[in-house]
Formats: sequence, C-alpha cells, structure tokens
Amino acid sequence: MRILRLTSRLEEKILAARHRHSVRTEAVSSQIVGDVRRRGDVALFSWTRRLDDVRLTPRKLWVGASERREGSRAASKELRAALEHAARNIRRVAEEQLPRPWSIEVERGVRVSQRVAAIDTIGCYIPGGRFSLVSTLLMTAIPAQVAGVRRIVVACPHPNAALLAVAEMLGLEEIAHIGGAQAIAAFAYGTRTVPRVDKIFGPGNRYVTAAKRLVSGDCSIDMLAGPTELLVVATSGSAEYIAADLVAQAEHDPDAIALLVTTSRKLAEEVRKAVAGQLGDLPETNPAKRSLAERGAIILAPDSGAAIRFANRFAPEHLSIPGAEPKLAEKLDVAGSVFLGPWSAQSIGDYASGTNHVLPTSGGARTRGGLSTWDFVRCTTVQQVTPAGLRSLRPVVAALADAEGLVAHRRAVEVRR
Repeated sequence: MRILRLTSRLEEKILAARHRHSVRTEAVSSQIVGDVRRRGDVALFSWTRRLDDVRLTPRKLWVGASERREGSRAASKELRAALEHAARNIRRVAEEQLPRPWSIEVERGVRVSQRVAAIDTIGCYIPGGRFSLVSTLLMTAIPAQVAGVRRIVVACPHPNAALLAVAEMLGLEEIAHIGGAQAIAAFAYGTRTVPRVDKIFGPGNRYVTAAKRLVSGDCSIDMLAGPTELLVVATSGSAEYIAADLVAQAEHDPDAIALLVTTSRKLAEEVRKAVAGQLGDLPETNPAKRSLAERGAIILAPDSGAAIRFANRFAPEHLSIPGAEPKLAEKLDVAGSVFLGPWSAQSIGDYASGTNHVLPTSGGARTRGGLSTWDFVRCTTVQQVTPAGLRSLRPVVAALADAEGLVAHRRAVEVRR
C-alpha cells in the first residue's frame, strides 16, 4: 500500500474519485435495463446466458422446493448453526428498530397519529459473483419479515448451499437464477415470469449500482450501496489487526476502497508491512491484491484535527476506530457503521453482530445510516379534527393561505361551519 501525505489536493482527489461514474458502466447498464424493459423475459434470459453463463427457461428460472431442500441439506451442521446464530442477532436488532404507531392530541380537538404498514412486495438482490453472499440474504430478508412484508422475491445467479439453507430457514420460496443489471430491471419493471416489486434491496457491483440509479425514478430502491469502503482512523493500535481489516474489506471487490488515516509514521510503516505480509498469504485471484494496489492507501495526516475533518468529509461506509481514544470516537460521527475498539473486526458487522451490512457508500452516510426495519415500512400520518379544533386552527390556516396567495385553501376551512 502507498503511504501518502494528507493535503487539500489529495483530499479533493479522493473525494472526487468516488463520484466519477464510468461512462462505459452507465452505458452498459442502460442498455441492459432498457432491453429488459422492452423485451421482458427474452432479454432477461439472453443477458443472463451472456453474462452469468446460466441458460434459463421460464421453468428453470426459479429454484424449486426440492432444490432448496437438497441445497439446505448440503450445508454442514456447523454452518447451519452459525446462520441461525447470526439470524437471531439480526432479528433482535431489527425488532428494536421497528417504528411504532402512535397517536397524540396536539391541541384540543386536533388528533394526529401515525400508522405503520409494511411494503407489500420487495426484491432482494444477492450478489453472486465468485460466491453467493448468503449474509446479504439474512440482512435483507430478516428485517423485511420483522416489518411484515408479504412477499419477498430473491435474485441470485448462482445460489449455493448456504444461501439455500437460509432460504429454507426463513421460509423463502421465490428465488430466481438471475443477477446483474438485468435482475434489477426485471424487479423494477416486471416480466412475464418475474413480478414487479415495490422496492429493491441489496448491494452490488458498479453495474448493479448504475442499474439501481437508472430505475430509481420508476421503482423505489433502498440506497446506492456500491463497492465497499473502509476508513480506519488510528494513532495507535495493532498493525496486524488494522491490516487484517483493510485486507478483509478489500477482498469484496476490485473497486473496494480501504484507507488508513493516521498521524503516526511508525504505525503507517508497520501497517504497510503487515498488509504486504497478509496479501502474500492470499491467492493471486483474490480481489484484495488489486484493490489495495489501485485504491488503497495509508494517509499521513499532519494532526488529529485534519484526520477528523477528512474522515467526516469522506463519510465512509465502514469506520473503524481501533484505539482507546474516546475523544476521537466522539468527533468522528459521519459513517454508515462504526466499529469501536481493537476487537470490533468489520467481519463481525458483516455477519453476526446484528447490525445491517447493507450500508451507504460514496458519501451517502452524510444523510443516512445502514439498512433498517424502517426501510421496509411506510409511515402514514393521519389527522382528525373536531369542530372545536377547526375553530382553533381556522385563523392560522387563513393567515398562511393569504401569505401564499392560495385563496381556495382559505375557503376550504371557511366553508366548514
């Protein structure tokens, strides 16, 4: 990994790079989305064969009940136990996050309440490149079930035994052998065999992210959760632990970003050496090697203030603060998910702590956190006004309507006698 000095020029370069969309990626995703929207299953099956080497027919599109059972039985006892343990924690967190209905009398004769209702049909996109990300199915389907979503449709081009074990455990029956931008388009617009969903969930590569951006005007999406990001901010700590986290997140995707910001030249050199050693233990095909070479860096900040300012501007998907530095943790408050202390490996958040690993990237953490049960419901406000409440609010509405020049708004309260 490179060691770079934090300057205003480097900071702007790093921030700008995340928002530079690939023209080719956008063009390819647009072509696929447009084709599936026009030609439906014909285009969906064609792109799936071309990009995922999966030959589909309407009958082969969905994973059958026997295939789910066989796949689930193929998962080891240890794996099933681990999946159940992770699922319990994810469910506990999701239940705490669930918004509640309420009702208050804001003033005499004016009652306002909130109704909470689940989205009816959702699509869970599960990345399935080198491996099916079974943890993403846990992270999307469990909050949906806690929220009360009626229909959960899953897309994964190569569902493996672990994913099918989760499907059996959660009672998920609709799993399609599709992926990429074509799966996003099928979810957004529907085909003869794939239902149109109300909202699309799940992370993906740059083509999937581009497709979600393209369809977002027609179908709701959770967020633009693209290639993963990790920012470690530390002035001290174990170089081996920090390196392990950097390498772990970098192996998600060749486009992943893994950065360490520190004021310590000594720690920077130790981490660089540790990263090199850990990368040497990985096969040449592991994406971490390319990711850390092209998009990873150790950044030397002149002081802690500069490190904090950069971290908060960067607004990372994952933020790690491995040292015993409570004041530093208090000032670093813009991130999708935060990992405090030396024992809080990002892998724990990816799989088992119960927090959601579907997180905003490219600075999205400035305005929202990770996926939660909130994302699977709609909260509707209801107002009920009595004659006494109308008399109280009539002059308020009339004054505001006059200020905005909306005569009919004033009349709507005045005609009610």
